[in-house]
Amino acid sequence: MSQREHIDALLRRFAESGPVGCAMAVAQYGKTVYTGYAGFADREAARPVGPETTYRLYSMTKLVTVTAGMILYERGAFLLNEPLSLYLPEYAHMQVAVPDGQGRWTTVPAERPITVGDCFAMTCGLPYRGGDSPTRIAIGKYDDALRANGCFTLRDFVRGLSKVPLAFEPGTRWAYGHGHELVAALVEVLSGRAIGRFMKDEIFGPLGMEHTGYRWQGDDGKNMAVLYRRNEEGALVPDRAADGDFAPDATFEGGGHGLYATLGDYLTFTQMLANGGTLKGTRILGRATIDLMRANRLGPGQLEDFTFPYVAGYGYGLGVRTMMDPAAGGSNTPVGEFGWTGAAGTWASIDPSHGFSAVYMHQMFPNMEEYHHLRARAAAYALL
Repeated sequence: MSQREHIDALLRRFAESGPVGCAMAVAQYGKTVYTGYAGFADREAARPVGPETTYRLYSMTKLVTVTAGMILYERGAFLLNEPLSLYLPEYAHMQVAVPDGQGRWTTVPAERPITVGDCFAMTCGLPYRGGDSPTRIAIGKYDDALRANGCFTLRDFVRGLSKVPLAFEPGTRWAYGHGHELVAALVEVLSGRAIGRFMKDEIFGPLGMEHTGYRWQGDDGKNMAVLYRRNEEGALVPDRAADGDFAPDATFEGGGHGLYATLGDYLTFTQMLANGGTLKGTRILGRATIDLMRANRLGPGQLEDFTFPYVAGYGYGLGVRTMMDPAAGGSNTPVGEFGWTGAAGTWASIDPSHGFSAVYMHQMFPNMEEYHHLRARAAAYALL
């Protein structure tokens, strides 16, 4: 069997024992070298996965958001070491939540401002909700209140987030969270355009990504893969609770989540990054800027916070994991390979040293990303 046939067999095994359907594509130097589909986009309707299938990207939106931000960085719109408050004044006087030693918490003024770079690198101190820290609790309450009141925008969310006490002094630790909402808001303020409009004008349109966005276009909604959630009995059942987020009347466009795309569209995006920011004559970013994005920004203490099971061997740059130690990660990818994942099981890997990129897609909660993504990574890079 050829390696492409081995990948076909791997995807079939995934679809038989994990997600009801999945897909993967690999490209090098602008040419697609592998595409494979297995299983169903909609099991109940017997609709197979195919090139037209669209997927909820969840946190793979982040990679697009930071690319949008770096487009403006290249234009001299901001510097990474500048205070965020130069552009979002509500972040000028942040408080930090600290324990008082008696089982309670208090707040103190932050010793230094949040920088723009902190937002890209998730060192700003605004983690996602969940957990018992004052910051996470406050973010959860604020998020619930916004949703209860109905429609809201990215800028509405970011303004209110500024009132939340930070989980730590800016720049001292790493916590996965809302940094990229702040990056998206920065893009909106500096460009005068909504983040979705900016992405369409500057990335999706120039690259021909016609089936990517925050709102369904044409048949994209009809072609979206059903999201399946495993219930207490272990069965996969459809979960359509969040599909309204893509409806034409939805108003929130997140920097950290919210986009959808086809496999082919996202492969196009990753190939642009893998080939130094240019694809088929269209330039989006400069090669040196991409190298800056994928340079590790975490010190030893911060790397102790970066401990997802599937990121062994990686550091973290400007919104992307970046391979530092392939042996530690058990990975056949080279140093400097970078990318990110999405909560429902999407994954992207980009290797500028070989002009190589790979994208894998499925839609399932829990996503079993460590099992599927690391195997997809090994199989994809065997094509080099």
